[in-house]
Amino acid sequence: MKIRKTIALLLAALSTLFAGCAEKTVSGGAPADSAVHQDSAENTVAPASMTTMEAVRDMGLGINLGNTFEATAGSLSGGVKSFETSWGSPEITQEIIQGYKNEGFGVLRVPVAWSNMMEADYTIYPEYLSRVHEVVRWALDAGLYVILNIHWDGGWWDGFASEAKKDKCMEKYTRIWEQITDEFGAENEYLVYESLNEEGAWPSLWDRYSGDDSGKQKAYDLLLEINQKFVDIVRGKGGCDANRHLLIAGYATDIDCTCDEMFRMPEDPQNRCAVSVHYYTPSTFCILEQDADWGKARSNWGSPRDLNELKQNFEKLTERFVSKGVPVIIGEFGCPTKNKEAASIQKFLSAVTTQAIARAMCPVLWSTPGNFYDRNAAKMYDPALRNAMFTPLQARSENTY
Repeated sequence: MKIRKTIALLLAALSTLFAGCAEKTVSGGAPADSAVHQDSAENTVAPASMTTMEAVRDMGLGINLGNTFEATAGSLSGGVKSFETSWGSPEITQEIIQGYKNEGFGVLRVPVAWSNMMEADYTIYPEYLSRVHEVVRWALDAGLYVILNIHWDGGWWDGFASEAKKDKCMEKYTRIWEQITDEFGAENEYLVYESLNEEGAWPSLWDRYSGDDSGKQKAYDLLLEINQKFVDIVRGKGGCDANRHLLIAGYATDIDCTCDEMFRMPEDPQNRCAVSVHYYTPSTFCILEQDADWGKARSNWGSPRDLNELKQNFEKLTERFVSKGVPVIIGEFGCPTKNKEAASIQKFLSAVTTQAIARAMCPVLWSTPGNFYDRNAAKMYDPALRNAMFTPLQARSENTY
């Protein structure tokens, strides 16, 4: 074991040297040293040497730190903790983060609403950046990949579709990513930036249900412009950001809209971009806890028709992206636990995982306080569900090694 640790440290030093990632310090914290990833077999892998397709496959199964830093019910007077805990989460600890790794997850997606604590000139409060960085650092130190994004953020994204507001929206978007890259840019390539969340859709330009496609091209071109700005900002920072894996949001992160021929990936000189979609299909099972005016809530899932629908959707992603060398991350998938059959929940989550893993995609479970992962105990609530979700990943590992 001592020999392996020595080799790991040597590889870490070499990776840091050649990747241009100098010794880095979290605001007020100790120097970071996690320049290599260690898998369950204690093999070491230099992150900078991976293609993005290899990195996405290496992520395995992921989980979201949902309803935490994207929660918007806090107050400036209450500080960072006020926002962090406003949607029911306990204050995040290193033990909570380590628990994700202990349960077998390979990537932690950290949604952040940066506008929560921001000056009028779009300067993010230093204490907010520092707190998010502390949690990200805990995850990296635990051996997790981390996906960091701009999440739901007060609706200002709608302004991109207005000629009168677009420039100010782009200024805000640019300022946010400049500050994120300034704060996190020295972290190694196990930190992944995601351009945006689900906000890359503008019904005022194009409503896919209206039957009028006159504004469709403009809507898709706008998303491409934003995603291209994101890539240009990150690559322009140099250092580790020059080679960092990036996640590009699809149109509305919807499979059909993103597989549409009008969707285009931005140009990246490093060719290190994956595409992000979300999977909440059928919405009557995956979103509704009770009947709504647009649909009747389903408590069960798992019929042959349900499974066929899932396979067809993932086949679209395979043909449109994976088969052409573009990696896919399912940035969110999941369902409520209220008014759902436990067996159906297990069937759905394990089926999504199975389809994603079999197609070299990374599925990232949408998890919020009280549903799948117990943040107080730092482990999954249901061991049987955990085992069912991880079975396809374990099977792949056994077949590979």
